[in-house]
Amino acid sequence: MIVYNITVKPDPQIAEDWLSWCTQEFIPEMLNTGCFGNARVLQMLEVDNSDGPTYTIQFNAESKALYNLYQEKYADYILERAQEIWENRFVSFHSVMQVINQCE
Repeated sequence: MIVYNITVKPDPQIAEDWLSWCTQEFIPEMLNTGCFGNARVLQMLEVDNSDGPTYTIQFNAESKALYNLYQEKYADYILERAQEIWENRFVSFHSVMQVINQCE
């Protein structure tokens, strides 16, 4: 399993609206690509939140091939749309991880 992690720090003035957009529009659009099976939003704790919250959005892909398909076919368009909507009012970085062991 591949985990595509997006860490985002929205401007404090838009944080609430950004979170609503993320859960109601961004995540469904990402899942509709068919590249990811599920997603979750987390808020980082034990970090300096004086300038607003920091979130991570994690998408699970069954294979690296599905993640690569997302990158090749959808990533530019989806991330450009986020930039158009929110302009420079957030900072983000992305990471890709492979699940080695999942304990339940």
